[in-house]
Amino acid sequence: MKNILLLETIHPSAMELLKEARDIRVFEAYSEKSVDEIFLEQTIDVIITRGKGQVTPEVLDACPSLQIIARCGVGLDNIAVEEASKRKIKVVNAPNSNAATIAEHTIALLLMLQRNLYHAISAVKNGDWGWRSVYAGDEINGKTLGILGLGNIGKKVANIAKALGMQVIYWSAHKENVPYDFLSFDEVLRQSDCITLHLPLTSETEHLINGTAFQKMKPNALLINTARGKIIDQAALLKALEEKQIAGFAADVLAMEPPEKNNPLVAHPNSLVTAHLGSLTSTTYRQMCVLTVNNVLGILRGTSYQENCVFNRGMLA
Repeated sequence: MKNILLLETIHPSAMELLKEARDIRVFEAYSEKSVDEIFLEQTIDVIITRGKGQVTPEVLDACPSLQIIARCGVGLDNIAVEEASKRKIKVVNAPNSNAATIAEHTIALLLMLQRNLYHAISAVKNGDWGWRSVYAGDEINGKTLGILGLGNIGKKVANIAKALGMQVIYWSAHKENVPYDFLSFDEVLRQSDCITLHLPLTSETEHLINGTAFQKMKPNALLINTARGKIIDQAALLKALEEKQIAGFAADVLAMEPPEKNNPLVAHPNSLVTAHLGSLTSTTYRQMCVLTVNNVLGILRGTSYQENCVFNRGMLA
């Protein structure tokens, strides 16, 4: 019998897979207090989390029998991957599972911002049809989209943007075999009308978009972030909006989630923020959770699983 600890809720279809497994016991711990209580009473073989449940070195210390850490998602910045690898613990994720939905969300935010749709819709809901006389917006057709990070999500964003008539340029860790111009980081900032981030959060990318970066952007530039909040220096971003160094910002992520009440960045009239829900469409949320749970069960039982789901496979050889 294997014990699985859930740090967050997962899709009901994935939960059903765990409950139906006769060789699995599931413990739900959605607060630090409940986690600590379970650690005292049970030996944990697997931890499953999503984006908020933190798997720190201290958590690993409390689970000497831990075999697998699984994240129902793609990014792994809430997991101490390096420390887990040292302890021969497999780290499992759901690679590429959210690429389509995050690409869609990115383009949706871009359109909302470029066409000023949030304020336009709000005005009508408030009974102000006459707001059309002061409306200011533009189309994305003909604009230059700069993509920072051309992985699975970045490529899908590029394809959609091209279909909508945008010129696509990009900067990434490596030049890709794509029909888009690969430019330096600074040149992407300088040439883009719209900039979208699709990078992992690392020590190299944290605050990559800072005060210096904003100075290189066009004053009419729009910045979209559906990657990780800490890639942008939030104070520098607010300053850039207030001083009109850029024209607008839209995001599904912030450096602190949830933000403090009356956060000035969230409240800014040229800022649109959604509550980190880009992957929570019914299709993708289910897919991420079911894929992850099936891979965990496959690894535990020594049966089939998706090989590229094990993030640190090479480190365990």
